[in-house]
Amino acid sequence: MQADVMNVESTPQAAMAQPSRWSQYYALTKPRVVQLIVFCAFIGMVLAVPGVPGWHDWSLMLVASAGIWLVAAAAAAFNCLVERGIDARMKRTAWRPTARGELSNRQALVFSALLCAAGAAILLLAVNALTLWLTLATFIGYAVIYTLVLKPLTPQNIVIGGASGAMPPVLGWAAMTGQVGHEAWLLFLIIFIWTPPHFWALALYRVEDYRRSGLPMLPVTHGNAFTRLQVFLYTVVLFAACLLPFVVGMSGYFYLFAAVVLGLVFCGYGWALLRNYSDALARKTFRFSLIHLSLLFAALLVDHYLA
Repeated sequence: MQADVMNVESTPQAAMAQPSRWSQYYALTKPRVVQLIVFCAFIGMVLAVPGVPGWHDWSLMLVASAGIWLVAAAAAAFNCLVERGIDARMKRTAWRPTARGELSNRQALVFSALLCAAGAAILLLAVNALTLWLTLATFIGYAVIYTLVLKPLTPQNIVIGGASGAMPPVLGWAAMTGQVGHEAWLLFLIIFIWTPPHFWALALYRVEDYRRSGLPMLPVTHGNAFTRLQVFLYTVVLFAACLLPFVVGMSGYFYLFAAVVLGLVFCGYGWALLRNYSDALARKTFRFSLIHLSLLFAALLVDHYLA
């Protein structure tokens, strides 16, 4: 099979189909994941500013978003480097340039280091030191503690490691205020609880991928039925957590309505998975989880200006 691949790659058509070097580097940054990270950080920034942001606020948001994007992209690239062997065994990730050997380990490492250095410099020089240290701590939490330690060690990896993924609103809040208020930690809590049902829905219909990878993901170690129960229970807890911004006076009735509707739909997906599983339903649950978080934070943003 390797010979066939070599023969195909030697043809002009294959050469034309080969992704450009820039697109390969861009793929390492996991663009869609990083976009969601920056979006959540941006929501934290806007909510930290009372009233309508002025020009200084908008410029600071833009610079802080760029710095956070660069460090998050660096963490994603480092993750691709470390997990290149695992990625190569999984259909979902086998296309990544590091998994296919299109980028060498050195190229990926240098790229990650340059992105991290650039992002860190922007945050330190143009934002504030607190945002820099929190962002670097998030980088270490995701790229080192989660990827190298937790992910291959325990089926609770996504729960514990979810703390890193929940940090963007905290980073955004720190960027605008130089401190972290309880409102930012509420947003952190929502994403932290949202992460397990989001990721386990994916793991359910990608279970064979994870079995081949050797990673102790929950559907592999504890089975389909137990994972479905956990997804449902987490959606119920998440429903309660999403009401907290209204309870503490951080938001109004517009957000409350959106949180209730989105939460009930997510719980409905969790209950349907528990009662009658299918890969198609798990895929729909995963996709809705992305919609849930995006619309929830968008509703929080709209509500902020309606108040």
